[in-house]
Amino acid sequence: MGAGTIEALIQAARTARERAQAGFSKFKVGAAVVDEDGRIYTGCNIESASYGLTICAERVAVFKAISEGASPLVCMAIVADTAQLTPPCGACRQILWEFLGDSELILTNLAGATERLRIGEIFPRPFDSSFL
Repeated sequence: MGAGTIEALIQAARTARERAQAGFSKFKVGAAVVDEDGRIYTGCNIESASYGLTICAERVAVFKAISEGASPLVCMAIVADTAQLTPPCGACRQILWEFLGDSELILTNLAGATERLRIGEIFPRPFDSSFL
């Protein structure tokens, strides 16, 4: 994936982060996923007073991409305002594995620190349709 696409993906995640509805935790997260045709889909975390109904930015981006007819998803960027780069939670790791496979994941913060890794590195021995 070219540097221009990576930069656009990170910028889209930063912009999505600003739309986060994090009134309880104040922890805003933005995510952006790109499909193999180069289309970018974004998501932000959305909290609910009924905490179990809260949804993470990563799942919003994936579900939005799927609902809008994305071709296979190939990479995701996640942005949070933390010194230590924030990886996806367990529920998001499962969704990322199912819809992106062992694709590239880019973690970044508002200071510009960035780490690029594969989803399989943070989600070893995943459960997927091969077990069904």
